[in-house]
Amino acid sequence: MKNAKHRTSNIEHRTLNETADEVWVLHDGTVDSRKFDLENRLLEFASAVIDLTEKLPSSRAGNHIAGQILRSGTSPYPNHGEAESAESREDFIHKLKICLKELRETRRWARLVERKDWVKNDSTLIFVLNESDELIRIFMSSIRTARQNVLKQKHGGPAQTHKFPG
Repeated sequence: MKNAKHRTSNIEHRTLNETADEVWVLHDGTVDSRKFDLENRLLEFASAVIDLTEKLPSSRAGNHIAGQILRSGTSPYPNHGEAESAESREDFIHKLKICLKELRETRRWARLVERKDWVKNDSTLIFVLNESDELIRIFMSSIRTARQNVLKQKHGGPAQTHKFPG
């Protein structure tokens, strides 16, 4: 078989949060001391984004920004599911980068909502801003690690087994 490509198995890349017991303050103000994996954090984030959009004004600008933040803020949750079912390491990295891009966009829209002062002293907006920052850092770290693993694999070194944070 000359020039035959190896087929890539459809391996799920789980992204569990393996940190010690932590206390989480959810966007509705309740406290939860369970460990959260990244999927649950993204689900909670998407839920908070939905709640935030419901609080925006029903003006032309408010509706526009609500639609934009709704799309970008709910997108990382299903895209993370796609990353877990990636067909290759490169596909995994690409899908993580989509999540990162959407999180950055959401953070920008949330900062605009904050600048416009459309929701005053709102815990949901504060949660979206803080959680988007944390999730961006988690995804950046995950992408960096996955890229390093691809380089190690291409250069003949053993791929690092890594459980992604968050």
